[in-house]
Amino acid sequence: MSWELEFERWQKSAELELELRQQLEALKDNHKVLEDSFYKALEFGTGGMRGEIGPGTNRMNTYTVRRAAKGLSKLICEKGEKAMAKGVAISYDNRRFSRKFALESAKVLGADGVKVYVFEELRPTPQLSFAVRELKAVAGIMITASHNPPEYNGFKVYGDDGAQLVGADSDLLLKYVNEVADELIVPTTDEKELLTSGLLVYVGKEMDESYETQLMKVIQNKELVSEKGKELSVVFTPLHGASLTPVLNSYRKVGFSQVHVIESQATPDENFSNVTSANPEEHVAFDRAMKEGEEIGADVLIATDPDGDRVGVAAKNKEDQYQVLTGNQTGAIMLHYLLSTGVANATLPTNSVMVQTIVTSPLGKAIAEAHDVEVIDVLTGFKYIAEIIRDFEGEGNTKNFIFGYEESYGYLIEPFVRDKDAVQAVLLASEVALYYKEQGKTLFEGLEEIYEKYGHYRETLHSFVFRGKEGVETMSNFINSLREAEFDPEGGFALKRSEDYLTGKAFDHIKEEEIPTGLPNSNVLKYIMTDESWFCLRPSGTEPKLKLYFGVRGDTSIEAQEKLVALVQPLVQKVKDFQ
Repeated sequence: MSWELEFERWQKSAELELELRQQLEALKDNHKVLEDSFYKALEFGTGGMRGEIGPGTNRMNTYTVRRAAKGLSKLICEKGEKAMAKGVAISYDNRRFSRKFALESAKVLGADGVKVYVFEELRPTPQLSFAVRELKAVAGIMITASHNPPEYNGFKVYGDDGAQLVGADSDLLLKYVNEVADELIVPTTDEKELLTSGLLVYVGKEMDESYETQLMKVIQNKELVSEKGKELSVVFTPLHGASLTPVLNSYRKVGFSQVHVIESQATPDENFSNVTSANPEEHVAFDRAMKEGEEIGADVLIATDPDGDRVGVAAKNKEDQYQVLTGNQTGAIMLHYLLSTGVANATLPTNSVMVQTIVTSPLGKAIAEAHDVEVIDVLTGFKYIAEIIRDFEGEGNTKNFIFGYEESYGYLIEPFVRDKDAVQAVLLASEVALYYKEQGKTLFEGLEEIYEKYGHYRETLHSFVFRGKEGVETMSNFINSLREAEFDPEGGFALKRSEDYLTGKAFDHIKEEEIPTGLPNSNVLKYIMTDESWFCLRPSGTEPKLKLYFGVRGDTSIEAQEKLVALVQPLVQKVKDFQ
């Protein structure tokens, strides 16, 4: 159906909410925006959906949320009455309509007889993952757009193990969502009726306490933290998001008492009024934290994203200025601490495994292998790390999960959660900062010691936005142009290996032989040079972006930086020329 007919269908619907009807009326002469709003249904992928808020089939709104919830409901109902009775846990962050979308999901599920557990107040994504496991629910829903701009929201689906849905259930869910013929007439039941029938249950403090009890496991040296934790000065900001309560409660319980919260960014705010960016990957997210850190002489600055699954860390560098660590750096320094000082003190479990994504720095692998820890590479997305953990729980498996992380500021230490957990990472990062402070060092000085031992690794990420229907097509054409051509690197690099995860094939250019990647199919290209420098191209699964990841290793910091510039510039220019 054409976008014009879809637009007309919405216009004529008697069910359409007044606010959305008014927005459509205001857009009636803006055909470009209308086309983007109606030219397709908002894409529902393996983990859920994410998009701009507004009217239309390609936007996040009451009706597209109901469509997604109906697909999940059908999946659960087909499993039978036991699955329906186990229910679905639902949480939400601070974004526009997050609580409304959570309740709309509950009303769709409840209308089909599926029990739902909804958090009384906003809570972070890892706590939703925990709740699914704690309640022994059949599934979970998190209403969030993570670190995206304020105009976005999203709908993430979790399986009964607390991990984002994968495998056969994911395929079935996608099928059932796409089978919803008319999102405007999906049946719902009134909230009060669901409460009376017992199909809707609100969860609160009890779940907080259960989650926070498990968080105590993250602290490696409990004696150090309980005795010296008060000496570490921390500036913390949830960037208007959902992690304030669990972070502060956990800090208090373990012994970190000198925690300064940026009050102007503490209150949940759908407009993100007091942050330049709600993404801790972007250094401007730390602007206020750096100012307050200077005023009080803080040792470390910590920021969590709106749904509390990613964390950014900043500390003083050689110039005595706060510098934000990259996700790779934070992951490496936490992993190094775990393996050399933390779990290692209690004897590292046999067959220990660290899991990372294919775009994570090789520094983590070097650290792990130096401690005889196996490294498993997975595709980008924490659901693949969670999948490995689930495999470890299988009968006869003797491997032990130690740590999992990705370059995009996502970490997991204890697998009572099956997604990246910023609250866990906040606690461990603070313990590592305290450990180095007791030696008279900053986190950056600790990182320099790691570089001196393992080599100077440097990474960077460049993202290119391709907006609208035409933009997505252009992005696809660019990736295909590289896939179809024989890549010839510039800047003095020689190609060792190319990997195409869409075809599942890799080619060794030294041995001139083709081998399987061993990972699921995904539209990703990766190129590795003879000196182990590398870059990777990946379209974002949630935004109209092309992401280019780059990494190098040098014997010195200067050499690594020079290599990185030489690798990055030709590729970035190639994308710009194509745009």
